[in-house]
Amino acid sequence: MQSRRQPGTRTFYPRLSRNLPLTSGHRLALHACYPQAMATKQQVLVLYLSSSALDANVIAWARYDGTSKNDHMPGDSDEPLYRSGVEALADGWRLIQASPLAAHAPGDEFRTGYLKYEFFFEKLINDE
Repeated sequence: MQSRRQPGTRTFYPRLSRNLPLTSGHRLALHACYPQAMATKQQVLVLYLSSSALDANVIAWARYDGTSKNDHMPGDSDEPLYRSGVEALADGWRLIQASPLAAHAPGDEFRTGYLKYEFFFEKLINDE
């Protein structure tokens, strides 16, 4: 299904001006005109909490670093980076996804196949 524009709206695409006063030996920084084009890389932190509250204890975690500065592997630390999701927020991580709260059938509380309170956090790092 295609999305349709609302009547009277226009899409804006920024363009570089052809009349920029640049002299020989000068370059226009791409991020000056297109801030979204800056080299940003993402770090992702996945915290599994003991309940649906962000201040609940971390019971499992995973970390992925798109900056290639640090290699993190599952099980590379015995202690989580943060004791709760609130601590991660206080340290600058942005919450980007939380698990939906779903009603489970009776008896599912004893099933150990998955961790149901999963929270995804991100940090955007400028790679300059």
